[in-house]
Amino acid sequence: MSNSDDSSAGPRRRVRPVRLLTAAVFALAGLIFVTSFNTSKGTNIRTDGSLLKLSDLIHERSQNNAQLDTDTAAVRRQVDALAERDDGSTKAEDAKLAALRAAAGTEEISGRAVSVTLNDAPPNATARIPNVPEPQPNDLVIHQQDLQAVVNALWQGGARGIEVMDQRLISTSAVRCVGNTLILQGRVYSPPYKITAIGDPGALRKAIAASPAIQNYQLYVNAYGLGWKVEEQKALTLPGYSGTVDLHYAKPVESASASASAS
Repeated sequence: MSNSDDSSAGPRRRVRPVRLLTAAVFALAGLIFVTSFNTSKGTNIRTDGSLLKLSDLIHERSQNNAQLDTDTAAVRRQVDALAERDDGSTKAEDAKLAALRAAAGTEEISGRAVSVTLNDAPPNATARIPNVPEPQPNDLVIHQQDLQAVVNALWQGGARGIEVMDQRLISTSAVRCVGNTLILQGRVYSPPYKITAIGDPGALRKAIAASPAIQNYQLYVNAYGLGWKVEEQKALTLPGYSGTVDLHYAKPVESASASASAS
């Protein structure tokens, strides 16, 4: 009896595990879409202008540093003018102070100059001379050691002052490259890089030609087309360094035991 009733009702439909899994996936996808909408508030998350890329942030900070350098230079000129008016120093002392400022790079200097410009090779550059391997990406860009080689050679050649891009170098200046950009005294630059030195052009050119590091760079100029240009100026003025001259250095941290014994 029971068997006939069950057979007349037909087989019962069972819910398969695959159907349950599909329903769960769709429910989870719906939850993700709702969460994404609430997070972005109707905007495109990937292109939201409020999310600055790192490169944009670096460029913004570089511009801010440039403006701060300009403001610092203006204030320094005012301070120097007031100091010269009210310090009561003798002419000999003023002359000594002027010489120290010139040596420190904080005063502008003028004279004959030599400029060196370095630039990356074209990204699709190939070997230009026989028996030279095809270039790797690092062979086609300016590196930190290339800029340092030029700066060192110019100092060796008796430069009275050097400017990299639009900034005067002083004793604490560090020419550093991160990736394909130059970071100098808080500001960021892209190639081509121009280095200018005030001094005797003959001596400066001789020092450039004698540098082993620059001779090695010239091999890449000839092989892959890296940029290299040397120019002379009969009369040029380099501005003085306008940034801060405060030294920042590490200080030892007292241990807890030392602090306790001192107390």
